[in-house]
Amino acid sequence: MPRPTAAQLAYGSVTVVCSTMVMLVLSQTRSVAGIASIALAGLALGLFVAVTVSGPRAVPAAARRAVDRTPVPRRTVSVPAPRGHTARPRAGAGASPSSGHR
Repeated sequence: MPRPTAAQLAYGSVTVVCSTMVMLVLSQTRSVAGIASIALAGLALGLFVAVTVSGPRAVPAAARRAVDRTPVPRRTVSVPAPRGHTARPRAGAGASPSSGHR
């Protein structure tokens, strides 16, 4: 059985505390047997909520195999030009025929 997630623990704990307090206040019971039964009902409700909160989903084996065979794209790395060097425009790039540059 997988370990419970933080969300499952939190929802279960909050459910136990809140439901037990609400049931104790609404029932106004003073007997030990009544308090014990309400506490057990709160624990059962909290356990039910913790189990039913969606946990991590299992990935089917076929999907894992498909992901394992997917090729990983290679990253290209651009190297910056050394300091002090500036890019010069190529001949004819950006020069107009009327500017007189040849």
